Amino acid sequence: MNAKSEETLIGLITHYYSHLSVGIIELTGGELKVGDTIHIKGKHTDFTQTVDSIQIEHQSVPRAEKGKVVGIKVKDKVREHDQVFKV
Repeated sequence: MNAKSEETLIGLITHYYSHLSVGIIELTGGELKVGDTIHIKGKHTDFTQTVDSIQIEHQSVPRAEKGKVVGIKVKDKVREHDQVFKV
């Protein structure tokens, strides 16, 4: 069994709202669903978390496809240009 799971680049962080702990992700390479595990990686960022909720323009949605811009609650600070991978 492969120790390192396959990670797919699905988007980039475009904004972070620190007072809400919400990261804005532009989905460039795949869909994102509630329950997915994502890995956010950047120069000063590196953590994995489960997606608990996704919002598009303040509406909760169960999934979002490539091309959408979504907001998700993040457990740690994220920064512009951080990469978002689906684990």
